[in-house]
Amino acid sequence: MTFKKGIIIVLIFSNFLNLSGQETNTIDSIPTVKLKTITQVNQGNSYITFPTDIGNIEPLMFEANLIPNFLIRKSKDSRLMGVLTGQIIIRMYNEYSYPVKTPSYMPQITAYYRLSDNAKIKQLSTFARFVHHSNGQDGNFFLDDGSINLESGDFSTNYFEAGLTKTFYNTKFKAVQFFRTSFAYHPPKMSATELDGIYSFYRWNSSFSVFKLPEKAKNGKKKARLSLKADATWMFGEVYDWNSISMNRLNVSFTAFYSPKFLEDIGFFMQFYHGMDYYNMYFNHQLDVLRFGIMTEILRF
Repeated sequence: MTFKKGIIIVLIFSNFLNLSGQETNTIDSIPTVKLKTITQVNQGNSYITFPTDIGNIEPLMFEANLIPNFLIRKSKDSRLMGVLTGQIIIRMYNEYSYPVKTPSYMPQITAYYRLSDNAKIKQLSTFARFVHHSNGQDGNFFLDDGSINLESGDFSTNYFEAGLTKTFYNTKFKAVQFFRTSFAYHPPKMSATELDGIYSFYRWNSSFSVFKLPEKAKNGKKKARLSLKADATWMFGEVYDWNSISMNRLNVSFTAFYSPKFLEDIGFFMQFYHGMDYYNMYFNHQLDVLRFGIMTEILRF
């Protein structure tokens, strides 16, 4: 990707974020957003892809992202909440015997605190988390020829992440919006030594989500049939021979989700991803992939 194309992507992402400036509090029917909803948006959704990926990723039968969350809180209205998550990412390859290679294990603990003193739609919250990311292997990181051992190489890193989440309501589109920005740090002493110089230990993450609400509520709650999400990550630090403004440092994704009325807690999604592969030992691969699948989306407003 050229620098010019990268700037265009960043500008598009910035314009997408500008939608958040259209919020207002003049409508009585504006929904409330509890801290539990904010945690669900930030933690992400479980999904499984169809074997129809378009791009330069290896042929897959599916990729599954499993994100079970366990909430720790005093009450439903608590301003402070903890979340234990046992995230696992699995890829089954479209090869002989359909192997599942080196899953990503990402257990994590996150603390959320709502800075606002109520659950109004326009509010600010903060979060901090600790994440362990490994692949459960114990082989040598590099093969004899110097290439990365994708089959059994031992991948391991730990990182801390802290950030802010802002919520809005767009009256024009009747949509709840979330903007999140955070910084993640991988202490070198808490990561595999082989990652030094080829893996970014400092990352700035931003995301913007829009949930289009229906006119009518069911059982007092509204479920978004349509949602859009944009994510961007800039990777700092020494990574290969990349200069400080190399567009190889930019990871972006755009996800569209639609839940038909005949489905309750799942729907269909389409996602475009560009950037460094997030699947443990495959981090040195640059992906440009368009994928489709089903995703859980259980938010209620």
